Amino acid sequence: MPTLSKRPLLALLIATVCTSALAAQTLTVPPGGANQRSVVTQYLGMVSVTIDYNSPDVTGPTGDDRTGKIWGQLVPWGIATNPFYPGFGTAQEIPWRAGANESTTITFSHDVEVEGEPVAAGTYALFMAPGESTWQIILNRNSEAWGSYFYEPSLDALKATVTPQKTDFFREWLTFEFDDRQLESTQAVMHWEHIRVPFRISVPNSAELYHQTLSHELTGAAGFTFQNWVQASQWAVQHETYHDDAVTWADAAIGANASFQTIMNKAQILGQVGRGEDAIATINQAVDHPTATALLIHTAARGLQAQGSMDAANDLFRKNYEKNPGQWPVDFGMARYYAQEGNFEKALEHAKISKGRAPAGPQLQNLETQITRLEKGENINP
Repeated sequence: MPTLSKRPLLALLIATVCTSALAAQTLTVPPGGANQRSVVTQYLGMVSVTIDYNSPDVTGPTGDDRTGKIWGQLVPWGIATNPFYPGFGTAQEIPWRAGANESTTITFSHDVEVEGEPVAAGTYALFMAPGESTWQIILNRNSEAWGSYFYEPSLDALKATVTPQKTDFFREWLTFEFDDRQLESTQAVMHWEHIRVPFRISVPNSAELYHQTLSHELTGAAGFTFQNWVQASQWAVQHETYHDDAVTWADAAIGANASFQTIMNKAQILGQVGRGEDAIATINQAVDHPTATALLIHTAARGLQAQGSMDAANDLFRKNYEKNPGQWPVDFGMARYYAQEGNFEKALEHAKISKGRAPAGPQLQNLETQITRLEKGENINP
């Protein structure tokens, strides 16, 4: 009985393995057809919205002009009959895939609202049912299917009715874009030929998303840096819901690095949340801290002025004058103090003293400007 030698058998095995491995490889070659893939992303704060689609053009594959023959013809009105059923796909009736080739998809990084309806974070097939007066926007949970030939209505996450818009501006290539971009909302638009179809996307809980993110980040490496606690506290104080966190995070900044800046940050926050007496006591702590300098105190007082806290600012100008006599910022502060009272003579006196002590540069130039205003009897405060 004839037998195979070991060497030819080994060669046969190697050839079989190599053929299988080569068959599994894919090459990067130009895409077939003229419907090029496109991707567009818009951010709403930390929330991203991405639309991934294949873009057909009005000019047909053989060069024929299909202007006026897109809507209701190439793209049927409403839910169309699957022309390939039962040969390809499981759906007898299909919406338009809002593009060409694979399903157009839309991805939300976080929970959003589409046309006022809640939609969970994730990736969805984006279908449309065109109409002469209204369109339906359909988000379907099966984002992996090819086109809409496997469309299953029970997997719809959203159906929303929107109004198409006719425009004189002509789009040769189907394009998705975003307009009316706000911090918490935008309008996604499909535009092809002379029709554009907008639908609204909004973030209903933007502040809470940032609050959760900040709270989480501060438990990690970011929490070892006092500047991050200051920044977080300043964000929180702008949102009434998080005023308690603003104070807590200001305390954490002091715990990480007690200084005039961190203590003053807490004082300003206390004032903003309506705890005036606590704010005054904390300001005194900041002024008495070893890191307090005449310039820092003066700058803090100017910050209080900018917030409209004129009485607190004037108290700080006076404390600075008593604590740090002979330094140029303190007399400049007293100039502002007296100007606020309407005593421009005393204000001018202190401004000139400050000018004689100020270093050359922007501070000196500012003083000269304010002296000119005081000589005219103008209030130099906000």
